[in-house]
Amino acid sequence: MKGQEWYQADDVAEEYDDKRFSRGGQLIDHREKRAVLEAIMPVEDRSVLEIACGTGRFTVMLAEQGADVVGLDISAAMLQQGRAKTRGSNLSGTLEFLRGDAGRLPFPDDHFDTVIAMRFFHLADDPEAFLREMRRVSRDQIVFDTFNRFSARSVYNWALPMGSRLYSKSEVTTLLAKTDLTLVDVVDDFLVPYGLYRAIPNALATPIRTLDTAIGGHSIPDHFASVSYWNVSLR
Repeated sequence: MKGQEWYQADDVAEEYDDKRFSRGGQLIDHREKRAVLEAIMPVEDRSVLEIACGTGRFTVMLAEQGADVVGLDISAAMLQQGRAKTRGSNLSGTLEFLRGDAGRLPFPDDHFDTVIAMRFFHLADDPEAFLREMRRVSRDQIVFDTFNRFSARSVYNWALPMGSRLYSKSEVTTLLAKTDLTLVDVVDDFLVPYGLYRAIPNALATPIRTLDTAIGGHSIPDHFASVSYWNVSLR
């Protein structure tokens, strides 16, 4: 997986949330969490595996909503940050953090209701193999996101420290067909690239986000959205 060593560095893990989800990045955090919740609802009592859970943004949120969640990541440093977030959290569900490899998930077949993988597919060396492995341990649903080939992200993609794979809609649709998964819904968002939001204060980012959302509500700009949120079923 791309960026594996980079994500395991202590300083990267410690600064990860502040660099990406403070300032205007708060809008990204809110949108991603809403995408996950809307795909999984109702959350309560649902068993969920999050692959590449990182600092636990989604795992903690889902456990607070009443899900029984396992967060898996290759990076011990990221998991340490995730465990720190549980201190003082009011969890109505359960939460466990495990270190492990997304390519060889340490769970039996059909073990979870839902498997999610946010901020993951752009790093996957073999997306079909990873999708098959997620399908193996899920009995109902898989939720993931992809960064899009024809978006503004392609302009600065080369500068990212771990590289990044961009997808067209047709590529993902082909992956779903190969792994015998059924598309339930796909939502496109963020015409303005993430990097701009992170670079500016929230007060400035908010009106840009309002304009972005208004323009993105039309069908043609969807093809140029930076990210797509995919909700797929095993049925």
